[in-house]
Amino acid sequence: MRHQIAKLVKDGLYKEAIALFTHNHSASIPPTNFTFPYILKACAELKAFSHGRMLHAHLLKSGYTNKHTTTDLTNMYMKLGLVDSASKLFDEISDPSVSILNVVISGFSQSGLFEEGFRVFELFCVPNLRLDSVTVASVVSACRNVVIGMLVHCLGVKIGVERDDYAATSLMKMYLNCGELDSAATLFGLIGNKNVVCFNAYLSGLAQNGVVETVLCLFIEMKRMMYVNPDVVTMISVLSACGNGNCVRFGRQVHGLIMKFELEGDTNVGTSLVDMYSKCGSWQCAYSVFREMGSSRNLITWNSMIAGMMLNDQSENATYLFAELDGEVGLEADSSTWNSMISGFSQLGKADEAFLFFRKMLSCDVIPSVRCVTSLLAACSSLSAQNYGKQIHTYVARMKIPDDEFLATAIIDMYMKCGLPSWACNVFNQFHIKPNDPAFWNAMISGYGKHGMSESAFDIFGQMVEQKVKPNLVTLSCLLSVCSHSGQVNKGFQIFRLVTIGYGLNPTTKHMNILIDLLCRSGRLDEAFELLQATDGTSATVLASLLGASEQYSDSKLGEEMVRRLLELDPENPIPFVVLSNIYAGQEKWKDVEKIRKLMDKKGLKKIPGFSSIGVA
Repeated sequence: MRHQIAKLVKDGLYKEAIALFTHNHSASIPPTNFTFPYILKACAELKAFSHGRMLHAHLLKSGYTNKHTTTDLTNMYMKLGLVDSASKLFDEISDPSVSILNVVISGFSQSGLFEEGFRVFELFCVPNLRLDSVTVASVVSACRNVVIGMLVHCLGVKIGVERDDYAATSLMKMYLNCGELDSAATLFGLIGNKNVVCFNAYLSGLAQNGVVETVLCLFIEMKRMMYVNPDVVTMISVLSACGNGNCVRFGRQVHGLIMKFELEGDTNVGTSLVDMYSKCGSWQCAYSVFREMGSSRNLITWNSMIAGMMLNDQSENATYLFAELDGEVGLEADSSTWNSMISGFSQLGKADEAFLFFRKMLSCDVIPSVRCVTSLLAACSSLSAQNYGKQIHTYVARMKIPDDEFLATAIIDMYMKCGLPSWACNVFNQFHIKPNDPAFWNAMISGYGKHGMSESAFDIFGQMVEQKVKPNLVTLSCLLSVCSHSGQVNKGFQIFRLVTIGYGLNPTTKHMNILIDLLCRSGRLDEAFELLQATDGTSATVLASLLGASEQYSDSKLGEEMVRRLLELDPENPIPFVVLSNIYAGQEKWKDVEKIRKLMDKKGLKKIPGFSSIGVA
């Protein structure tokens, strides 16, 4: 009986294995100690809770309990998610073996109980250093930061398992999860006989870190190795990198390999192809793959295709697919489907359609995600649709989630952009203990700045400093913009020094450009030009700002220099010529005005006529 059950389990025929065991038990054919590990594994794989508990009772009744069966039982309970039952079994063992320690540590980690897993490691493994490669792999998955991970790595080196495929792959995944790409690359290089699992772990980690070029190069290297064939996981990681890097040509080549290896029938691979083509802007190819998948499509595939249509500004096709999904047997739109439609319409600036789907979603008793609500708020902000925004705010309050920092920030931003700073202030003041996230404060500072309420913006920043919330570079941009629009030069440089020196932030070219604009608005053109000379990578916007200031303060010398620089960036733009002509006209240099006009005629440049537009609410 043992050999039959073992073979069934090894072949993945778990139901058949349990049925055979049950039949033999009914026929009074006694099992052996070697039968139970296979049956317990079958129960774990099938999530057969009742069968697992009955087997546990049978083991106790028949007296087959020992260290080996206890380990197998603990492993089963961990895989079933019954952590308490597994912990009780573990607590009964006075001197646990390495095998059961590995099972418990790995089980805690897989259940998200990382601290408990690491505590078991510290209590039982560290004092005695009873480690093997499985222990290292199990413990490293419980490491939540790279410092602890490096300590486990050191232990792995000490017991000589650093180059072991299993331990090294787990350590490499830890480094990739922590963004330590160099350490991961070093470990990958140390592994001698790299198998497909090792390659997949490295490819997946690199793809998640956005290192697209490295992923593609590694995949090419993998293909050259005759002993390693890409599998489904490999293709999914590479396609993800192609989509994120907009590498449609490479993606098409991967598609060809998928056909060659006959992997196109896998639902996850098909869905990844749909996602890759959509992100690369080839929605027709994505749709073609989607149709070819036929009955193998699942809800994730549908969601990916709908999101892809929205991403490529094909809202009508997305709506058609959404309606088609409603008639698909065995599938029903979930929150992700609705969110794709609502977020898509919002990002396309179609607020009416977004709110129509939002109302339909609520009528279907589907709870929207935070991402869905914030996308609606963003649509309200861009269109200044305050009525819609107030309705969303009311919904959020009714759902009793007004204390969510992310949502509150979006609501504040919406009210500020809809011209209701007092409403934004009310939301801000609802938080007696203000969040430490600078984005929450930045929304208020930026909003007040856009409404010309500079003192209120500075007051918010004062509160921010008082509550020891560290500003970021966005905070600096918002504050400098406030100073620029209110003409407070000294205040701007004071804040610049405080944030860069006091908080150790490194200003970017954008911040230097705002300082130049600040000096321009205050008529300090020589200082502005001096700062421009010391700044790398100045934008056309800053040069235009200096040109505008030259016109305002009638500085033809500076104006000529700015026109020269602007024409280097955009030779076909007539505006710099027009402004310089106005400067000459203001100084009554009519010959220079005539020269500019002739030069424009020679280049075929014409002044763009002005026009006005109004929006009717």
